[in-house]
Amino acid sequence: MLKVRNLKKSFGENEVLKDVSLEAKKGEVIVILGPSGSGKTTLLRCINFLELADEGIIELDNKVIDTSIKPKGHEILDVRRHTAMVFQNYNLFRNKTVLENVTEALIIVKKLPKSEAIAIAEKTLQKVNLTNKNDAYPVQLSGGQQQRVGIARALALNPKVILLDEPTSSLDPELVGEVLTAMKTIAAEGITMIVSTHEMSFANDIADKVIFIDKGVIVEQGSPREIFTKPNEKRTKQFLDRILKEWTYTI
Repeated sequence: MLKVRNLKKSFGENEVLKDVSLEAKKGEVIVILGPSGSGKTTLLRCINFLELADEGIIELDNKVIDTSIKPKGHEILDVRRHTAMVFQNYNLFRNKTVLENVTEALIIVKKLPKSEAIAIAEKTLQKVNLTNKNDAYPVQLSGGQQQRVGIARALALNPKVILLDEPTSSLDPELVGEVLTAMKTIAAEGITMIVSTHEMSFANDIADKVIFIDKGVIVEQGSPREIFTKPNEKRTKQFLDRILKEWTYTI
């Protein structure tokens, strides 16, 4: 469904992604692990063309884009129409209500009638347990609630792939669980997800595949059981020895 082949991205002299390849099948949940600065966020942004890779192939549903040849606007738009991004810092419209934040893209981008957009938004907000917050503004919400609005906004677009960039990293520990529950709801929908996170419980319970990336290179990938109990690479073992000590959330 989604294939990334030989992706490279540099910022000046800093080579952030070094020949990265991955594949996500329809309905798969892929979790990307790695230390800060490993290239996780850049990889997700390149898949959604928020950043333009220097080299490599991005293929979505057999539509192939060679990033070394400047992609055409309609090619980028087509990818964005079938993907949705959830950001670590929410990226909500501060001057719009919860309902307006979710309906905005449905009305402006998808050109849906307002009544249809509202019906879709209300349904998705129910899935993330925010049915009583339609008229609230982001400033009136907790961080966990704001992130769930971001998840609802992505889900409302009915994308083929949802990209989640460390969606719990800006949250107080007590709010993490509610966002992970919302993410599990998405996974149950059968939507393909690629998630950059340090939440080991989510990766262990929900992921079909775990990818460990470090210094712009995929070091190792496999099932959660393979990665968490029998990692092959020394660097993976070092990372897990540290991060698994912080594995405290269960749902």
